[in-house]
Amino acid sequence: MLTPSDKLLEKYGVKLPEKAEERVPENSNARRDFFKKASVGGLMLGGFMFSSIEDTLAHSTSKVNRFSAPSDLKITDMRYAVVMNGGGRCPVIRIDTNQGISGYGEVRDGGSWRYAMFLKSRILGMNPCSVEMIFKRIKQFGYHARQAGGVCAVEMALWDIAGKAYNCPAYQMLGGKYRDTVRLYADTPMGRDEDDFTARVARRMDEQGFTFLKMDFGIELADPENIVNSNFWQINRQWSNEPMSYGAMEHQLVQTQITDKALDQMVSRIEKVRNKIGYAIPLASDHYGHFDHNNAIRLGRAVEKYRLTWLEDMIPWQFTDQIKMISDAIETPYSTGEDIYLKEEFIKLIDARAVDIVHPDLATSGGLLETKKIGDYAQENGVAQAMHFAGTPISFMANVHCAAATQNFMALEHHSVDIPWWQDLVKTKHTMIEKGFALVPTAPGLGVELNEEVARQHLDPENKQFFEPTPEWDIDRSWDRLWS
Repeated sequence: MLTPSDKLLEKYGVKLPEKAEERVPENSNARRDFFKKASVGGLMLGGFMFSSIEDTLAHSTSKVNRFSAPSDLKITDMRYAVVMNGGGRCPVIRIDTNQGISGYGEVRDGGSWRYAMFLKSRILGMNPCSVEMIFKRIKQFGYHARQAGGVCAVEMALWDIAGKAYNCPAYQMLGGKYRDTVRLYADTPMGRDEDDFTARVARRMDEQGFTFLKMDFGIELADPENIVNSNFWQINRQWSNEPMSYGAMEHQLVQTQITDKALDQMVSRIEKVRNKIGYAIPLASDHYGHFDHNNAIRLGRAVEKYRLTWLEDMIPWQFTDQIKMISDAIETPYSTGEDIYLKEEFIKLIDARAVDIVHPDLATSGGLLETKKIGDYAQENGVAQAMHFAGTPISFMANVHCAAATQNFMALEHHSVDIPWWQDLVKTKHTMIEKGFALVPTAPGLGVELNEEVARQHLDPENKQFFEPTPEWDIDRSWDRLWS
């Protein structure tokens, strides 16, 4: 005769011995072990007969890591901390949600944290997984160069949250990856003298493993008497931003000119680097000082034999027609883009055939998805894409995900190679950089978490707050629609 528990075992397909005496007694440990193992999430098999399907599913999945309920996510807060990345300020933001998932983003180096916090009231209560919807809501508040930093920081943080919610890396949400490693390029350090220069460059190549370098060789290298109009302009102050100063004027307007002697002094720097690294390694260039398109052509022709990978931002990016004059007149590829916000201005340059390589900075260009769109449009028109970057590992990893998902990607700048604690700013389960290449992570979101202990040690001395509450940014008091 079958016992009640025998009947239950037979109901769920457990084959019983034909002879009753061979069956396990009702009070035996074996029988109790079976029912213990047969329980799912604490619910006995018998419970399935008396519970609703909703309760049954809830119990049976109670120990399953479901990560989140993405459709129910809501943004509840946004806070910031300003981290010093070497000598530059890099505001890091954190967006929090109602499910305990947080995401990190970064305002572009040198930008203000206010660019991001200004957006807080406009995104509270929205679902962070609706990345494109939120981006379209806030993109009107960004602009070229650092003014785009807030919009881009929010976009980075949203992808970080969405990836964590769906348990997948950010690149997967952009369409998947083309590569497992991302090639990096680094500055070429000059050193105090010839021996120091040789040692520094050898370290870049042999110890750090970089296979792609970039250098500066501008009119600051020339004696001022070899630059026409240097008796009026301070040519060594191209980073000044004081009104009507040399640095604050658009390049063409200062009307400095490069003489033959100045060219010789500038070109000698390139020759020195090329003699050290050879020609197998790509060598790009940047930061020439201020002059017009005619002098840009003069300089470009003088360096042809050194086969530079690109000449970058010789004049401001806004002057498409003049840039086309330069690129048409020289063999070396022309590159620009680190200060351009959104794809539309890149499209103008590409359609005009003014550039050979687009060079967006993801923390200005619009974030991960917009930068991928820029790369895709460039590829359709036979133009390559490199990526400009200077910041903390938060923004770096956003760049790595975007680069992994963009087919025509060439190389990503790494501007913090010589900062010993730079990688310690984040916690990660994977190696970030190995011999001049970034390893594409498999962890969800951006794949890193801020190391708060280390970040606290490198806060902006003028702003020591660290992710404190920001209720003053909670309320939106403006009408933002751009039409009547």
